[in-house]
Amino acid sequence: MTEAKKNEKNGTSFEETLAELNKLVDQLEGGKLPLSECLAVYEKAIALSTRCTKMLEDAEQKIALLSGGDDEVPFDLVETGEN
Repeated sequence: MTEAKKNEKNGTSFEETLAELNKLVDQLEGGKLPLSECLAVYEKAIALSTRCTKMLEDAEQKIALLSGGDDEVPFDLVETGEN
């Protein structure tokens, strides 16, 4: 089972994981945690960062697969707007 499917099964989306990671970063940047708690929060933040990276890699792989595996983008990325 892929990591993305595990996360979906556990009910944790990329956005939820990223939000939790951002909260931990805010705690660390606040500078008010004792060292032991700071280390525990840092360890959890690293795990969440790794999970987010894996989810992004899985998404990139799926996009490559859906686009036929070549370097062509299956949709137009140029923004169209009237000026």
